[in-house]
Amino acid sequence: MSRIWNLSRRGFLQGVVSTGAFVLGIRLVPEALWADAPGPADPLSSTAFHPNVFVGLEPDGTVVIVAARSEMGTGSRTSLPAIVADEMEADWRRVRVEQAIGDAKYGEQNTDGSHSVRSFFGAMRETGASARTMLVQAGAEQWNVPVSECEASLHTVIHRPSGRSAGYGSLAAAAAKLPVPAKESLKLKPRSAWRYIGKDASFYDLESICTGKPLYGMDAQVDGMVYASIEHPPVLGGKVASCDDTDALKLPGVRQTVTIDPFKPPHQFQPLGGVAVIADNTWAAFQGRQKLKINWDNGPNAVYESKAFRKEMEDTARKPCKVALNRGDVDAEFGKGGKVLESEYYVPHLAHASMEPPVALAHYRDGKVEAWAPTQDPQAVQETVGKVLGIPKENVICHVTLLGGGFGRKSKPDYVAEAAVLSKKVGRPVKVVWTREDDIKFGYYHSVAAMYLKAALGENGMPTAWLQRSVFPPIGSTFELNKTYGDGGELGMGWTDIPFAVANLRAENGPATAHVRIGWFRSVANIYHAFAVQSFADELAHAAGRDSVEYLLALIGPDRVIEKKALPADYDNMGGAYDDYPIDTARLRRVTEIAAEQAGWGKRKLQPGQGMGIAVHRSFLTYVATVVQVQMDDKGKVHIGRVDTAADLGLIVSPANVRNQFEGAAVFGASLALCSEITASGGVINQSNFQDYRLCRINEAPAEIHVHLVESDAPPAGAGEPGVPPFAPALCNAIFAATGRRIRELPLTRSNLV
Repeated sequence: MSRIWNLSRRGFLQGVVSTGAFVLGIRLVPEALWADAPGPADPLSSTAFHPNVFVGLEPDGTVVIVAARSEMGTGSRTSLPAIVADEMEADWRRVRVEQAIGDAKYGEQNTDGSHSVRSFFGAMRETGASARTMLVQAGAEQWNVPVSECEASLHTVIHRPSGRSAGYGSLAAAAAKLPVPAKESLKLKPRSAWRYIGKDASFYDLESICTGKPLYGMDAQVDGMVYASIEHPPVLGGKVASCDDTDALKLPGVRQTVTIDPFKPPHQFQPLGGVAVIADNTWAAFQGRQKLKINWDNGPNAVYESKAFRKEMEDTARKPCKVALNRGDVDAEFGKGGKVLESEYYVPHLAHASMEPPVALAHYRDGKVEAWAPTQDPQAVQETVGKVLGIPKENVICHVTLLGGGFGRKSKPDYVAEAAVLSKKVGRPVKVVWTREDDIKFGYYHSVAAMYLKAALGENGMPTAWLQRSVFPPIGSTFELNKTYGDGGELGMGWTDIPFAVANLRAENGPATAHVRIGWFRSVANIYHAFAVQSFADELAHAAGRDSVEYLLALIGPDRVIEKKALPADYDNMGGAYDDYPIDTARLRRVTEIAAEQAGWGKRKLQPGQGMGIAVHRSFLTYVATVVQVQMDDKGKVHIGRVDTAADLGLIVSPANVRNQFEGAAVFGASLALCSEITASGGVINQSNFQDYRLCRINEAPAEIHVHLVESDAPPAGAGEPGVPPFAPALCNAIFAATGRRIRELPLTRSNLV
C-alpha cells in the first residue's frame, strides 16, 4: 500500500529543490498501519510521516528525483528514477538524480537483499503517474479546456484540438497547487507506451565515473582533516595489552596515536578496537602503523582453528539436528532398505573483497557528527555512530557516496564509527582508510558451512526419502550472544524452501559457534545450500543412470505452486508477499529447459576432457538455471569455457543492467568456486591480500558468458544476487561429467584442479 502527498509548500527537500518547485512524496507502509498514518490534510503533523520516494519539478523544467538507495554498480540509481520518469512522461535528459542522506523520512534505506526495484516499482510508477496527471490538469485549467482533451508527451502537455502546448516547467507552479489524484483514478501507461522501462540504458553516473570525477568515498575531503590507519586486534575480541608508539611518532607527518576501546559484546557494527595512527596523509599513517609495537590479549577466540572447526561441524552434521522442515516420514522410508546415497559438502568462509576497501570521513563537533561514506545503509551509520558516541542518531548526518563495490560488506558501518570515534578524540575531521590487508583480515565473513545429505532411491531412481542437514555459524551471532542456530531467513535460502517433488523430506540445522564476524554476503546462505542440494541432485541422477537435465526436471516435478502452509512458519520469502511471489515450479522448470537448450545440452559434441554441468536455484524471488562447460587440460587443471544462464526475474526495468549483473555473478561465482577461501589459525585470519585470498584472473574467468532473460509479466524480483548460487554446483557437476571425479568441497584449489 502507498499514499502520495503534495509537499510543494513544505520545504521538505530544502537544499535539494528550490522553493518554487512542485514536489510529491510517497509513503509505503503496510496496510495494517494505515490507521496510524497521518491524514492527507497535514502530512507533516506527525513525526511518523516517512515518505520513501520524492520527485520534484523545478520551474526551469528540471525533474529532480531523490535516490534513497545506494549505488554500488547494481544500477538502482538509474533504474528507480527511470521508472518515475517513464510514468511522468519526462525527458530523461532533463532528469537530475540527487543522492539522499541517511534519514528516516526516506523509510528503510538499506541497499541489500536485491529488492530495490521489487520494493519500489509500484510506488515509483504511482508517483510518476500522479505528477503527470497533475501537470495535465494544470495545462487544461490554464487553457480552460477539458482534461480529457489534453495529454502529456515527453516533458510537455499538449492540447491536440488547438495545437497548444506547454512545457512541464511552466506548469510547475500551477500543478503544485492541485490536490493529489486518488490512487484508483490514476491511469498507468500501458507496457506498449513505456519509454524507459524494459529498455536498455546507460548508468546515470556513467560519464562522471569514466572521467574520474570525485564521487567515491576516498574522494571525500573537508578542510582541516587528518588521516587514520588502524592496527586492529588480530583475533576477534582481542585487546591492547601494551603499545609502544615511540618509533611511529618519529616519522614525518605522523601527529599522534589513539587507542580505540574494544567493543562490548555482541559486536554488531561497533569498531573492533585497536590503535590508530593519525597523520597528515595516508602514506604517513600507513608507515607509522608499521612502527607500532603492540602486545595483544587475544581473548577466547584464539582457539579458532579452521581444520578443527570443520571437523566439529561435520561431526555435528552427521548426527540428528534441529528439525526445520519435515514432510512425510523420512525415517520410515529409510527403514525399508534399498539403495541409499550419502554425501557431505563443505564451503569455507569468504571475504567480500570489493574493489574499494572500507573508507570513511567523519567530523564530530558540538555533540553532532557529519560523515561521508560509501555505505549501503546510511541509517545504520546514524544508529551505530549514535550508540558508540552516546548521541541521538538524529544528530548524525551521513552523506552517501558511490560505492566501489559492496556485496553486503558496506551495509556494516564499523569503519564509519571508527572515523567518528577518532574525530571526537582528536578534535578534527578524520578520514579512516582501510588497506586491502585490513579488508581481508578484519571483515565480516560469509559463513563457513558443512552439509550432510542422504537419499533413498526407488526402482525408477527417484528419491523416496531425502534428508539434509546444514551446520554453519549464523549471521545472528553478530547481533546476539550465544546464537548458534540459523534463523528462518538463512534456512529459507535454499534449505527449507527446496522445491523438489519428494514426498518424504526433512531439513535440519545444527549449531555452530562463530569465532569471527559473520555477515551477509552476495547471495548469503544460498551459496552453500545450492552447492549441496544441486550437487547431490546430480549425484542422484548419475546413480540412477539418467541424464542430469532430465533427472533435474523430474525432481522439480509437475508444474505447481507450492502452498505456503507447506513451508515453515518462519519462512520469510525474502520479504516478498507470498501471494505475489509464490514458489512456482513451472518457472523453475522453464529456466532449466532454456539454459539446457541454449547451451546445446545433448546436442553439442564434446571432446575428450570436456564436460557440461547444470544447476537451478530460486533465490531473491528469481529463478535461475546455469549450465557450465569445462575443459580439462593435460595437467588435470580445469578451464571454464561457455556459461549459459537463464533467468526469470519477472518484469525487468533495465535488461542491459540485469545482464551485467548475471555476467558479473558468473565471474563472482567462478572466484568463490575456484580459489577463494578464508581460514584461521590461532584465531588469526591467514589471508591478507590477493596473493593468498585469490580471485579468478582473466585467464581463469569464463571464456564466454551468455545470459538468457525470460520475458515475464510477473512482479519484479531480485537481480544482483541470484546469479551466484547455481554457478559453483554447475561447475562441479561439469567437472564430474568431464572426469568422473566428484567435488564436494570448495574452493577447487583444495582438489588441485586450479
